[in-house]
Amino acid sequence: MLEIRPKNDRGKTRLSWLDSRHTFSFADYYDPAHSGFGELRVINDDVVAPREGYGAHRRDNMEIVTVMIGGQMEHKDNLGNSCVISAGEVQRITAGTGIIHSEINPSLSRAAHFLQIWILPDRLNLAPEYEKREFEQAGMLDNLRLIVSRDGRIGSVGIHQDINIFQCLLTADRIARFQMRPSRRLWLQIATGALEANSLYLKTGDGLAITEEAGVLTLKGLDERSNLLIFDLPAY
Repeated sequence: MLEIRPKNDRGKTRLSWLDSRHTFSFADYYDPAHSGFGELRVINDDVVAPREGYGAHRRDNMEIVTVMIGGQMEHKDNLGNSCVISAGEVQRITAGTGIIHSEINPSLSRAAHFLQIWILPDRLNLAPEYEKREFEQAGMLDNLRLIVSRDGRIGSVGIHQDINIFQCLLTADRIARFQMRPSRRLWLQIATGALEANSLYLKTGDGLAITEEAGVLTLKGLDERSNLLIFDLPAY
């Protein structure tokens, strides 16, 4: 089954410094029909104003992945990590027993755009961890590049869950394909651009839930460059 989650159906948080869209229930937004997708619990599409962001706050027992789309965010935590995350980079925090961190846009003039993703870990009370990797755009161009996996294979970011995340920069009229299996469920998220997924039209902000499907998922670019993610996780 393929079910579109239209961009305008998502929850919204609008503050003076933040424009956030919630694919699943988050904070004050609650939608019982969209409170996660298996172990995938949050996809927040955030735009943060210059010199603004999330001050120091505590998280625990969650795998938190940040995929930068545009601009930069500065990360600091109580493990001693301090770094700037830029477009093309992916960050993973294992909150585990508890981590205190902040995420601030360091730019004086440019907004930061990113997807923040929360995934349930495979076990509770892990030791907190931090990881960041840069991925060459050439490896994602019209190609589904593995960026997150349980075993960190082929240079991907590791994670404590049976989930694979792929990213692709799909150009106009080019095709990318992904093998669907009934034992796995897929979530396709369009960060920017427009494309067809097995003839279904999807645009910036749209999501697509795929369950109990076999065969090939065929993605065709309709924009100059579309930035998309595929989440591959167990069907159970």
